[in-house]
Amino acid sequence: MGDQLSGHYAFTRLNGHESSDEEGRDDVDARISSWRKGEEYTTDGTVDFRGRPAIKARTGGWKTSWFIYSNQVFVNLGFYGCSANLVMYLTSVMHQSNSVAATNVSNWNGVGYITPLVGAFLADAYWGRYWASFVSSFVYIIGMVFLTVSASLTSLRPEQCSTQDWLCPHSSSWQTAFLFFSLYLVDLGAGALCAPVISLGADQFDEDDPQEKVQKTSFFNWYYQSMNIGALLAGTFFVYIQDNVSWGLGYGAALIAVVVGTICFLAGTPFYRHHPPGGNPLARIGQVIIASARKWRLKTPVIGDLYEVPEEMESIIQGSRKIRHTNEFRFLDKASVEMEGDMSNESLANPWRLCTITQVEEVKVLLRMIPIMITSAMFSTVYNQLSTLFVIQGATMDLQMGHFKIPPASLTVFEIVSVAIWIPIYDFVVVPFVSKITKNSRGFTELQRIGIGLGISVFGMVAAAAVETKRLEVALEHGLIDDPTVPVPLSVFWQVPQYFLVGAAEVFAYVGVYEFFYGECPDAMRGLGTAFGLLTIALGSFFSSVLLSIVTRLTTRDGAPGWIADNLNRGHIDYFFWLLAGLSFVNLGLYVVCARRYKTMQTWRPPSKLASSNSPSNELE
Repeated sequence: MGDQLSGHYAFTRLNGHESSDEEGRDDVDARISSWRKGEEYTTDGTVDFRGRPAIKARTGGWKTSWFIYSNQVFVNLGFYGCSANLVMYLTSVMHQSNSVAATNVSNWNGVGYITPLVGAFLADAYWGRYWASFVSSFVYIIGMVFLTVSASLTSLRPEQCSTQDWLCPHSSSWQTAFLFFSLYLVDLGAGALCAPVISLGADQFDEDDPQEKVQKTSFFNWYYQSMNIGALLAGTFFVYIQDNVSWGLGYGAALIAVVVGTICFLAGTPFYRHHPPGGNPLARIGQVIIASARKWRLKTPVIGDLYEVPEEMESIIQGSRKIRHTNEFRFLDKASVEMEGDMSNESLANPWRLCTITQVEEVKVLLRMIPIMITSAMFSTVYNQLSTLFVIQGATMDLQMGHFKIPPASLTVFEIVSVAIWIPIYDFVVVPFVSKITKNSRGFTELQRIGIGLGISVFGMVAAAAVETKRLEVALEHGLIDDPTVPVPLSVFWQVPQYFLVGAAEVFAYVGVYEFFYGECPDAMRGLGTAFGLLTIALGSFFSSVLLSIVTRLTTRDGAPGWIADNLNRGHIDYFFWLLAGLSFVNLGLYVVCARRYKTMQTWRPPSKLASSNSPSNELE
């Protein structure tokens, strides 16, 4: 038995666990106890909150997903309580012009989807996904406190007046600075939370278990549904409070929601499965680049000449499966060619001179994903209009529903309802039906799903352009071209089709993006992969901002009101929507080309690991 224990300790050290002998014996005792009770371990290397091998019956699966789902309902209730009506806050309270406010919201949204890289890096490299999620939630709460103070104190807002908003006094530099400091602190916390918490939720399903692997696909669907429940509540109750009661009270309610969401997350602590952090992914990427650059004069090597640890050993990257060699980006393979001086000693390679095949393939995977990331980003440019131009468009229309006046930002409810309808249809109807045709248990592949979403988004922009054309016609008929203070007598419910189409596209595009970037990234980079998926949203938001700026500059020459005018009846946002429809159609063609060329990575584990993971007797007899 002593030899078996020594082998067990050596195995844990090879995988980066520098545990003491006492800790190792506690782990062995736990495995013996669980084995005798007939309990089964996960086979994907996950551990429980005490660092012991995770037992399937006690951890992970759907039971822990509910803690993640409830967390997402409340934290997104808080986030959308800020973002859904932000463009109206900037125009009606801070007195910014329509184009400036739309650009600021686009930039803010964009930064919010870059900050996931911060959370992902800390999770994958040092803290793990649980602690990265916890710290990010704390920063998020602080940002919400500052935002609530900014909206509550009159000294932090410009003087309000009864005339048209853009003629009122603008906010001072101090007031603007405090507001945007608060908003970008919210961005940092909420954004850094996104990547690790999505990855942590997906980690609750064992990919080596066929049943749990299928459940993981459903997890992403219902994860997105939970986000939209929060957005639905924000788009109704919180937006109404902000427009009709108090902005400070509305943002205060959003703060409380974030606190409740954090409590829900912490409640699941004893039940989560954890992947230990695999070390600094940026360092590993840099090692491959430098090692291959050192050997740039070498001829392209053949696979038999490439370095990898022995077949019976796990990958040297903690918590990661080995990745099979591919023939793309062959110049990087030079990093795996062993030369004199590459070994620090007889058994240990200098990672800045010699990298394993798995480490090189990590970099190749990231390179292969870049074209998908860029072409997927166009949907986010379309989606960004929901919180900017769609809201501005709706604010000029007839908002009455009987004796009730609808806040224009509440129209996003129709997009959320569309998502709420399509998620169960996709999970319970589309997947079973399509899987019979494609022989794929997930129905469509992730890339096919994203492509369908990009295609539907084109029709969403066409619908928006058609509604705006109709709105301008009605404004002209009633002589309201130069009177923007009077609502155009066209019901705001004409906007429902455009919201509904974008919502349907969202179910395909965004959920597909989350699943693709999580599933395709190497195990030790799952947080970073999820952040890459969120980065597509940032790219789309920034492209929307740049496009707005270019269009505004080009169309306001010689004193012209421009397409996106402060008096929308003199503008032509229908032209802008047609432009987005055309760009989306061209982008769809580029995406199809990139998706057809994409090659999925192939991972594997040493057979001995799988054979022994659920059989303590193999180690201990």
